[in-house]
Amino acid sequence: MKETVIENGVHSYSPPEGYVPPKSPAVQRHLEWFMGLKLGFMMHWAPGSQLGTYESWPLSDGDAVWSQEDFTWAPREVCKRQYWEANKTFNPVKFCAADWAELAKECGFRYLLFTTKHHDGFCMYDTQTTDYKITAPDCPFHTHPDADVVGALYREFRRRGLAVSTYFSKPDWHSPYYWCPQFGEAPTRNVNYDIDEHPELWVQYVQFVHQQLRELCTHYGKIDVLWLDGGWVRPDNLGQDIRLGQIVEEIRSTTQPHLIVCDRTCGGEYENFITPETTVPETALSVPWETCIPVGRHFSFHYTDEFKTGRQLVHLLLEVVSKGGNLALNIAPQPDGLLPQNAVRSLRELGAWLRLFGEGIYETHTCAPYGEEGIFYTQKGNRVFAFVLLDEAPSLPSRLTLHAPFQAAGARCMRTGQPVKFRCEGGTTVLDASCVPMGGAFYAEGFEITLL
Repeated sequence: MKETVIENGVHSYSPPEGYVPPKSPAVQRHLEWFMGLKLGFMMHWAPGSQLGTYESWPLSDGDAVWSQEDFTWAPREVCKRQYWEANKTFNPVKFCAADWAELAKECGFRYLLFTTKHHDGFCMYDTQTTDYKITAPDCPFHTHPDADVVGALYREFRRRGLAVSTYFSKPDWHSPYYWCPQFGEAPTRNVNYDIDEHPELWVQYVQFVHQQLRELCTHYGKIDVLWLDGGWVRPDNLGQDIRLGQIVEEIRSTTQPHLIVCDRTCGGEYENFITPETTVPETALSVPWETCIPVGRHFSFHYTDEFKTGRQLVHLLLEVVSKGGNLALNIAPQPDGLLPQNAVRSLRELGAWLRLFGEGIYETHTCAPYGEEGIFYTQKGNRVFAFVLLDEAPSLPSRLTLHAPFQAAGARCMRTGQPVKFRCEGGTTVLDASCVPMGGAFYAEGFEITLL
């Protein structure tokens, strides 16, 4: 097996130097377009949210040290059973797909990344492969008009012009072909039997996964990205080969020729972009990448979660975009179907900032030196955008020195639209910021520099 790809539920990411560009021109074009979207609305949601613990991971005893830390109200096996059976009480009657989509649009998001199925195997869509799903009769929510949560979200997000990235877990701990009951408790997150000794079970599992992927990519309209989690399911780890290339090429040859695939941490031709998790690379990357980071401290809903401020989100987005990446910002819905208000407040502050400065974020590319002390750079055509991070009490130096190797022909403050005097000297551009009014400035100030 290769080096550990996941620790405490957090994925590392594939080394950029090993990146393999997609072969298909249609995928290449779609990937370039996708990387211009910059900001994704990521969501982890499932019946287990009622327990306010990690999603799926507490079911894996091999990850018990950290994942079962919230299992304090009953013995471990009782808590696990209650997690498995949370579908029987899941009834998020306040869920409104249109409200979520409208919020995402208002806050400047350009695509949705939703967990259709996490490692616990519970499907948030109307699959025909299992009854462990949101539309099954034993789930109280199945009578709701939008019981097929995935279908409702895709409909409403597309109506507002947002793209769709489909999160899908390759491991499925509920499937009897992955954690097979006849072999007892699964000791780790991996398959609990020897695939070489029981190839017929693994064949059934592969068929099960392929059928679920067919459903998602044929019954739910255009899918921009197939985002595959569970990087330990890979051929070089216990022979867990789900024949990904076979099903991807089948889908691309029929309904989705443009389909971007992200086989996280596995490398090769089906990891079309790499995915740092809860972190931002130290330097700009020259390959497509997207980091997923929660607004709070957790990806799944926790009753006691604490959330980043709007200012922190703006600064995070600037660091990610200046280094060439996309930011998938995760918000975990409550069990009742509403979104945590403190998190929503921060997202709306991010959206207010983007309405002023989005021109320097969306469809931009990297610009050396990418970032320096308190300043981040992006570029679009012959325009460079310099963003200066602001403290809680916003202020700018009277002279702002940009150590960037470009020749400026003009400069303006993006927030006010007013021209800014400048001079170029010794490989730097010095902006006269003394006349920029700070009333109304917040989180980061943006300057647009037109190049010669």
